[in-house]
Amino acid sequence: MKIKLFTVPVTNVADFNDELNSFLSNNKIVELEKQLIQTSTGAYWCFFINYIEHLSVRNMYDKSVKVDYKNVLSVEEFKTFDRLRVIRLQISQADNVSAFVVATDAELAEVAKLAKIDLASLQKVKGFGVEKIKKYGKRILEGLENMKKDDSVPNKKSGE
Repeated sequence: MKIKLFTVPVTNVADFNDELNSFLSNNKIVELEKQLIQTSTGAYWCFFINYIEHLSVRNMYDKSVKVDYKNVLSVEEFKTFDRLRVIRLQISQADNVSAFVVATDAELAEVAKLAKIDLASLQKVKGFGVEKIKKYGKRILEGLENMKKDDSVPNKKSGE
């Protein structure tokens, strides 16, 4: 992850809009903090941005580049992504097909980013067509639901 600091004079905000908007739209923003600062030379908006270069996001779809999804996804998204990989492996073994036939890592990463994961939202993910959803969608959703149930059961310590 990288950081960037933008300092924008309050009197000249319009001059910096394009640069700031371009930066925000071309990178994955992890965290953004803003603060109005008053100095002897004037007032400034300061934007502290923690980000991942857009190149990393673009590489999710480039098969020749190895992507570390831990750096591309949020903590919660990565947890879901990790669950999806386990489910994908189970499905691929049950159907005796390669894991990438069920879903690629890039597809699973996009699924993990969904606010709500259901059959309708899977249709919005590039690579999840009607046939793939018909073949694997229900099992993916059931697998996620079962894993969430397992996570909600408190772990018992030995001897209790």
